[in-house]
Amino acid sequence: MNYFKTFLLMLSLAVLFILVGSAIGGKTGAIYAFIFAALMNFFAYWFSDKIVLKMYGAKEVSQSEAPELHRVVAELTNKASMPMPKVYIMENDTPNAFATGRNPEHAAVAVTTGLMRTLSKEELTGVIGHELSHIKHRDILISTIAATIAGAITMLASIARWGAIFGGARSDDDEGGGGGNILFVLLFTMVASVAAMLIQMAISRSREYLADQGGAHLSHPLSLSKALGKLETATQRIPMEANPSTAHMFIVNPLRGGGVLSLFSTHPPIGERIARLEEMARTGRF
Repeated sequence: MNYFKTFLLMLSLAVLFILVGSAIGGKTGAIYAFIFAALMNFFAYWFSDKIVLKMYGAKEVSQSEAPELHRVVAELTNKASMPMPKVYIMENDTPNAFATGRNPEHAAVAVTTGLMRTLSKEELTGVIGHELSHIKHRDILISTIAATIAGAITMLASIARWGAIFGGARSDDDEGGGGGNILFVLLFTMVASVAAMLIQMAISRSREYLADQGGAHLSHPLSLSKALGKLETATQRIPMEANPSTAHMFIVNPLRGGGVLSLFSTHPPIGERIARLEEMARTGRF
């Protein structure tokens, strides 16, 4: 059911993107918007992993350099019947982790030095299980496409607003009425930007729940729940200097945010995730 919901959300993003293009330039605008999104997704699919690893200064480590981390990753990948991903460590005091790569055959798991210092081996197993579940479910591809389209919608909406303000909205009756009036374009593109953000958040939250479930199956629900509790506390105390566009990749939101801001987080509430994991442990259904 979660996979079907994700498909519907992705479809909604694609339709919304085409509508924004249509509002700006009619049928021609919709076609250009679709082509633009396809090109962005192509580059994101092939190069996003290298970009994000370099962004956080992640260094690939060998088995001799990080024996315990390699051992945990190897044990869980063997249990999950999946290829061994590359292993990276980031020099950062904030305990956190993420997975990246275009598919299970070309994947990487990256953890911070803070995570290695903070978690026990049992808790580390829960975190790695969560990240391997992301890889196995190909969440990296899904989240990359969602983020790319959502970002493109926001950019198109910004272009349309400035164009409407300074140049007026162009309409094209031969193409079905592209721009409409200025107020319509301004209102529509603002609503589209917010809708894109909400859809992207819904996709990210859905995938986090699935990865928690997969991580619990590979390790144990309580291993992951204990780790999440520690990571949440540490992140609030020492927030990571992370790019907001990549925040959804981490196991917990690296950016500090509470109150109203938590409603716009790409991650489900940690308390709810922990409660679900504890329920799995109680019922033995994982």
